[in-house]
Amino acid sequence: MPDVTDPTGVLGVVAVTYSPGETLERFLDSLAKATTRQVNVVLADNGSTDGAPERAARERPNVTFLSTGGNLGYGGGANRGVAALPAEIEWVVVANPDIEWSPGSVDELLAATTRWPRGGAFGPLIREPNGKVYPSARLLPSLGRGIGHGTLGRLWPDNPWTRSYRQSDTEIVERTSGWLSGSCMLLRRAAFDEVHGFDERYFMYFEDVDLGDRVGQAGWQNVYVPSAEVTHIGGHATSRAPAFMLAAHHESAYRYLADRHQGPQWAPVLAGIKAALAVRLKLETRRAG
Repeated sequence: MPDVTDPTGVLGVVAVTYSPGETLERFLDSLAKATTRQVNVVLADNGSTDGAPERAARERPNVTFLSTGGNLGYGGGANRGVAALPAEIEWVVVANPDIEWSPGSVDELLAATTRWPRGGAFGPLIREPNGKVYPSARLLPSLGRGIGHGTLGRLWPDNPWTRSYRQSDTEIVERTSGWLSGSCMLLRRAAFDEVHGFDERYFMYFEDVDLGDRVGQAGWQNVYVPSAEVTHIGGHATSRAPAFMLAAHHESAYRYLADRHQGPQWAPVLAGIKAALAVRLKLETRRAG
């Protein structure tokens, strides 16, 4: 296992950008205080029009602008960014460009890798702008939890299925998890490559759930490290097209469940789920509009 505490080791950082605005500067400025390591930052750009990623690459010597050739979604962009990093880089952070890093937070994640030698993905404690802790380390959505959370999450946020899925009653301690929020995670390059990265069929949403499941199936662990803290501003890109993003969320939710419940015996159940999601999407779209 590599000596991850070696401060001379180079850390890869991939941010998927889509007109990130001023949040990118805050991301990069705070990243400089988050680790003592040399960082190699790749901005995998999905079609920005604000010039922010290109400007950051011109002004910062450790930042590279990489055009993905189109809007590939989060997972597709992240895959391109990781592939562009030198092969000798063994640890890669994948994060949204609207993350603000607490001082030393990346080094806290790296320190945890020595405690979890089978750790394939490591996630920090994520705070919302108001300081509230976001439930970023959750159980995998089983069929029962998925239906309960999906149908009642908005109407009854404190329902038992949502609380179970979000691990709401779980103590905030370092532990393994079913999956970690893709908005910020440290990935062991070997584990990420072994499972072939993100599944690019997920344009947005559930690509992190799917990755966490496949990382676990491959014998690696998803580890929650709350001693490392970041703040996620959130919604900078998705707020510009709420109806489209709601549709993408529901499509990804169905894909995740359908992938894991194949065969004729599941067809009636999946048909019911698809119909329920369609109704939920209409209600959510109407509310967002």
